[in-house]
Amino acid sequence: MFKPSQPMMARLRLTTKQVGGGYYKGNRTGAMGFFAKNGTYVIDWKKVRTYAVPEGLDAFKLTPFVTKLMAPTQTRYTQDLERNGRKMTVPRAFGGKDYLDMWASDNGQEVLEQERLESGAAEKGAKSSQ
Repeated sequence: MFKPSQPMMARLRLTTKQVGGGYYKGNRTGAMGFFAKNGTYVIDWKKVRTYAVPEGLDAFKLTPFVTKLMAPTQTRYTQDLERNGRKMTVPRAFGGKDYLDMWASDNGQEVLEQERLESGAAEKGAKSSQ
């Protein structure tokens, strides 16, 4: 039967099949108590998380939510469709060409340098073929 190498075993996740009974991996949230002998869960109130609310929070002017009165933000990425003889402009996803255009606008000097290098290479290729 196939078995992974020793370096690979160090990277593999530990599962309940690899260790003895009673192993519980959990999901990194921490225990809030313990299981009693009769199978019930007993909460240890010293382990329960409590959050301190800052003073003056009720007088704070900003809210964590956007108002429902705000109009939807229009996207810059649209496409024109024609259906039943009518032209419609509908939103579309942000695509690869959009990313490249945005990158080129942010890195203009690098784009100009790359174009200069490519045109110089093309001119050398044209001269050598003559």
